Amino acid sequence: MSIRDLPFRRQVRHLNPAVHDPHTSAVRRQIARDFGMLVPPFALHLPAPDVLCAYWAIVREPTCGRLVDRAKKEAVAAAVSAINACPYCVDVHTTMLDALGDRAPAAAIVSGDTDGIADPDLRAVVAWARANRQPDAPILQQRPFPDQHAPELIGVALAYHYINRMVNIFAVASPFPFGDSKIKPIARRIAVPVFRRLLAREVRPGASLDLLPPVPLPDDLGWAQGDPVIADAFGRAAAAFDAVGKQALPEHVRQLVATRLSAWRGEEPGISRGWVESAIETLPAPQRPLGRLALLAALASYQVDAQVLNDARARPGPAGDEALVAAAGWASFAAARRIGSWLHTAPATPTSGGDLTPRP
Repeated sequence: MSIRDLPFRRQVRHLNPAVHDPHTSAVRRQIARDFGMLVPPFALHLPAPDVLCAYWAIVREPTCGRLVDRAKKEAVAAAVSAINACPYCVDVHTTMLDALGDRAPAAAIVSGDTDGIADPDLRAVVAWARANRQPDAPILQQRPFPDQHAPELIGVALAYHYINRMVNIFAVASPFPFGDSKIKPIARRIAVPVFRRLLAREVRPGASLDLLPPVPLPDDLGWAQGDPVIADAFGRAAAAFDAVGKQALPEHVRQLVATRLSAWRGEEPGISRGWVESAIETLPAPQRPLGRLALLAALASYQVDAQVLNDARARPGPAGDEALVAAAGWASFAAARRIGSWLHTAPATPTSGGDLTPRP
């Protein structure tokens, strides 16, 4: 981590990421080369090197795929972040859209009034992203983009369903944390040329794959099969998340989360945490703090507070930042996989077009 990354490290909450852990050196070099800086969504993963590598793979490879233009991917990231109530990621990715010259769509995503987006293809993709948590929504039953685009767009969507949860738990509310609402637009304008330089970097697909061992793609991630690099990235990442989950969470906790997710249809559990307290009553008492954290990470990450994390730290078994990041990471990815299960079954609309020429 360079000195220019240190301000971003201060935007990580509840954790004390190691600055020079040799176990993260390879992935940190890639992030520095391809992204330029270790921003909080990356930095918060530093305590758990395998989780960092898995997250980097699932966000990097769909983002740098060459069939879908970057503006659509940033719009998907922003729209998914909006429905997941992740203001940090909304701020980042609408600013990215500004940097790409798409200020009007960025403003529409922030306001929620996306019907006025002029580009019909972009408007349809944003509508699809905003419906990600409504498995019966007509637009999910027949995707508004070609099947060839599915690995990149579904991959981006799932990466942000994952990271929105982690950012809600472990990062501040905005990369522009100013109390005066008049200053925030100025900070965004200052950030635009920085983001524009980042977006101009040439990034070679597939570089993240060597960070994790090869593993066959699970059936529920079959939407990625159309792109061998993205499929490989998600297969390796899924195995990494499964491995750290087994280390950080007792089997009964993982089963509880899996059972709850299997019946989940994208609905919000509500403001009260009564639902989670009722759910964890089935667990042995020593496992309830971890069960609470895992269920909240999967289904209501905005409800995780310092007390939830402190209780999880105090339970028997592996303790420390690595265990917290691993537990929350496994649960967050499990929720993203559940959403993916209803995103990949529908074909594209017969009228879907789009440029299928790889982007340079």
